[in-house]
Amino acid sequence: MGFLDRFRRGATPRMSRPTGGAHTGSTTVRAADKVDAAHLSSWVGERHGVEGFVEPRTAVSEVTLLLVAHDGEWTRRRVPSVAWAHEFCNKHQVPSYDAAVVGVPQRMRDYNSRKKREERERRGF
Repeated sequence: MGFLDRFRRGATPRMSRPTGGAHTGSTTVRAADKVDAAHLSSWVGERHGVEGFVEPRTAVSEVTLLLVAHDGEWTRRRVPSVAWAHEFCNKHQVPSYDAAVVGVPQRMRDYNSRKKREERERRGF
């Protein structure tokens, strides 16, 4: 393809938007569903010392709830709204915070570092 061919009308096929889900710019964002809520409920019931961090909507994702256990193990899922996330935490007697204000806990970063180190050692690097 020549340089000027790129500017000719109809020279390149048009891209169509994906169907289904919410659209944010050129990105399709999957909405929260019952599977996400079930995962969060199960996860919080199997661990102790859990705290919730509500992450606001961004250009690439909807509102998410980050749950962090006492040892730094964590999970993140999409949720319907900020209010839903705080209500979920209250219902499960889990303290909740706005992640945009307080950030994420150091124990989560330590957990991620520990898991990376264990994986490298397992692979022999």
